Amino acid sequence: MSTHVTKPADVVRRHYVVDAEGQVLGRLASRVASVLRGKNKVVFSTYMDAGDYVIIVNAAKVEITGKKLDQHSYFSHSGYPGAARYVQMRRLMETAPDKVIRHAGKAMLRRNQSGRKMLKQIRVDAGPDHPHEAQQPEPLKF
Repeated sequence: MSTHVTKPADVVRRHYVVDAEGQVLGRLASRVASVLRGKNKVVFSTYMDAGDYVIIVNAAKVEITGKKLDQHSYFSHSGYPGAARYVQMRRLMETAPDKVIRHAGKAMLRRNQSGRKMLKQIRVDAGPDHPHEAQQPEPLKF
């Protein structure tokens, strides 16, 4: 018996488009993270990036359950003393809904160099249109 070892040349990357309208934020992020990692492929290996590219449209129409819109906040710090910033989810959904989905997807990926590389394979658009028609994305159904 021989063990199959996946090589980077064996990986075929596809582009998928996901409509976020009416989908719950956390469930959408976990499903997208599994596609970014390549867990839906036969050639999946934990040590290498075999994932696909994901384009998310209608980010402004994603469902957020419970009281998260008022209670959940995002933290950022510039590094200077007293420069901590907190932004409520409701305000961030009004101004930049793509950042909410990107942050949720980032939380579902690894916290290392390969996770940061996978995060570059996701594109989020607030509206129904995206500028990636040349890649011929396929619709991804969950």
